[in-house]
This record gives sequence, C-alpha cells and structure tokens, in this order.
Amino acid sequence: MKFTIRGMTLEDVPAVIDLDHKSFSLPWPERSFRFELTDNPASRCWVAELDGKIVGMIVVWLLVDEAHIATLATDPDFRRRGIGKRLLAHALRHLIEEGARSSFLEVRESNLTAREMYRKFGYEETGRRRRYYRDNNEDAILMNLESLKPERLLFEDERSTPDEEEQNE
Repeated sequence: MKFTIRGMTLEDVPAVIDLDHKSFSLPWPERSFRFELTDNPASRCWVAELDGKIVGMIVVWLLVDEAHIATLATDPDFRRRGIGKRLLAHALRHLIEEGARSSFLEVRESNLTAREMYRKFGYEETGRRRRYYRDNNEDAILMNLESLKPERLLFEDERSTPDEEEQNE
C-alpha cells in the first residue's frame, strides 16, 4: 500500500476531525487542530493520505529538545498496515533535524497495540498519570525515548528513503 505523508493543512482539518472521532473517545475539538496549525510554534503536524483520503495523522510538539507526541491516529479501516509506524518515524526524523534529542508521550493503559508499537521504537514505560483520561478515569502510561537515533527510524520494508519521502510532501 503506497500512501503519502505530507504536512497537515487547514483544508485537512475536517477529515482530521473525522479521523480523530473514529479513533478516540475523547477527540480534540476542531479549534485545537486549527490552533496547532496556525498559532502553536511548537507544533508539527502531518497526515498520511491514500488516494485522496486522510488515513492517518500525527501532531508532535517540539519542546526545547524533546519531541512530545501529542496525538497519533490511523483510520480504523487502515490499521495494521504500517501507517502509524511510518507517521511516527517521519515526525521523529524531522524533529531530530530540528534538534530533538528525546521523545515522550502518554498512552492509555488499555491501548496495548500502541504501547507495543512505541516499544518497538525504543520507548520505555517510565511512569503513570493516574485517572488521566476524563471519559473513564483510565490511567495514562508515560513512555520515554531517551535518545533519538535516526538509524532506529528506518524499516526494512520501507520503499523510500527519507529524502524520497520529502519529495512527496
């Protein structure tokens, strides 16, 4: 499956909102995505697109030298096809170029699939935020990747190099 990763635009917001609602019980409001795109200098936003359809998205904040994964989602109809993995790798590659040295995130305790994907990138579970999610008071698991290394962000099954991906944006 060949999809394109490109920078998110304001025109993408309706499709991103739809994806967010399909993916999370506490989706972000539309104004939050608009803020990330127009007013948050720390924000970096990308989408994965397949045949004109937004099938994935990621928002990452660059906070000094840390990449904070704010949200990452793949359309339920397109999961388990490497979209989330490639979005995360793409974002981290760009943030390394901007000076990121480490990364962190919060993930629902029950989201075992996401936790496993993050572990494959080298993230370690380092803590817990009790009752973090308002909808069901579920704990968030804190995950850190202490040392971002570009070589950890390449996958054997990737058809393009990071430079070739850039041309698709």
